Amino acid sequence: SLPSVPAARGPPRDAIAACRDTERGDPRKGRPLGPEAVLGLLEASVVHREGALLALSKPADLPVLGRPGELSLTALLPALRRRLGLPAELHVVKAPARECSGLVLLSACPRVTEQLQRSFTAARRRAQFPATYSAVTVGIPAEAEGEISVGLCWQQKGDAAAVVAVPSPGRRSVARGEVKCTLTRYRLLGAAGGCALLQLQPRTAFPEQLQVHLTLLLCPALGDHRHASRVGTVLGEPFLLPPQETPTPCTQVLDAELMSRLQLSPHHRLPLHLHLQQLVLPHTVLSAPPPPHFLRTLRLLGLPSPPLPPH
Repeated sequence: SLPSVPAARGPPRDAIAACRDTERGDPRKGRPLGPEAVLGLLEASVVHREGALLALSKPADLPVLGRPGELSLTALLPALRRRLGLPAELHVVKAPARECSGLVLLSACPRVTEQLQRSFTAARRRAQFPATYSAVTVGIPAEAEGEISVGLCWQQKGDAAAVVAVPSPGRRSVARGEVKCTLTRYRLLGAAGGCALLQLQPRTAFPEQLQVHLTLLLCPALGDHRHASRVGTVLGEPFLLPPQETPTPCTQVLDAELMSRLQLSPHHRLPLHLHLQQLVLPHTVLSAPPPPHFLRTLRLLGLPSPPLPPH
């Protein structure tokens, strides 16, 4: 069995520096991290190690399954296993999407992997919320807490497919699997300067669910370069553009005052500020602090650090 170890103090200083340079988007310094640097980051970000389970916190923009030739978490797992001295092959149980940072749950036992995946499915069916995310948004929701419930589906737009909302999906489209009914619970944790820190707890799982749900609140996530263009403003008031009128996804447009507060250059491209902070397992609760770019934004905006939700 694998011995338990305390949560890591944090990534090596050189890895943090490289990561911060990339996150700040400095064209003189920002560059993708290489395999060795990412391995060091992952090794130092282990937050739980017990029995067949291993949990760590991945950086934003690291895909779980990458395209051919692309650096990905799955491609790094054999090297990570050797670095940590683990005897068995690691499998991904749960992980946030490419653009998100946060908890990755790994298992060295196929049976444990299957049991945990069943437990997550069962929790959602019991209307429980095993995953908790933190998000920084551009805009503040009208209500301090609530639920976003809407159908989501893939829609072809030119040469690319996009996730779009279906407010009133028909029974047949849901039964055929063309539309999935999704639900996210949210709570406002803090607001400053037109931005907010939100706690998000999805009860369903659909690609880009949280980003789309945030646009429906008229509060796109900071660093969401795919869906933020759905939210426009007229006389300072936000409104939702219909999908057919939405511009092609591009770098998120921020006003000059927010750019100044975040100390950003005109050509800067922020990483997504959406972090998987907590996972509730059958016998334990795992948590991971937000990454450097997220904490820096909170500090510059005067937002509080996200608390750990009760379980």
